[in-house]
Amino acid sequence: MITGRHYQNAYVTRNVDKAVAEFRERADVRTVMEIETPVKVWTPQGEGVGVQKLAFVWVEDLNYELIEPKEGDVLAIYRDALPADDSLQFHHVCHVVDDWDALWGRVQAQPYPVVLKGGTPGMLEFCYIDTREWLGHYTEYVWMVPERWAAMGARI
Repeated sequence: MITGRHYQNAYVTRNVDKAVAEFRERADVRTVMEIETPVKVWTPQGEGVGVQKLAFVWVEDLNYELIEPKEGDVLAIYRDALPADDSLQFHHVCHVVDDWDALWGRVQAQPYPVVLKGGTPGMLEFCYIDTREWLGHYTEYVWMVPERWAAMGARI
């Protein structure tokens, strides 16, 4: 299933700071937003809280999300994909959608399992679908209010 607008390529790493420095050196970076935050998520193994260090690097209108998992068993989806060194490992693409309820109906009707889900209802919601068998990577879908979209550095 592919729907919405592709705006992000995401990578996991053991060193977000190094990755951000390399982007600043090698790309026409428009803006960077960095955050380290706990996030409550659902996985097929249960619910929990994980802490991750994130950087949202914007090059024109494409976002590069850099993810460094810190704490929490619920972050296995990222931790299991980490490279042995500080390099970047491609993890997923993300599509933004305008209607979360409509998307969720489509997600439940398609064959790929949901492996991660979270967010703040009414503000931002996301889910990951395991499309590795088809595409070789996960596919994330996100919905957010315009204020949140702008706060993360996107152009409205």
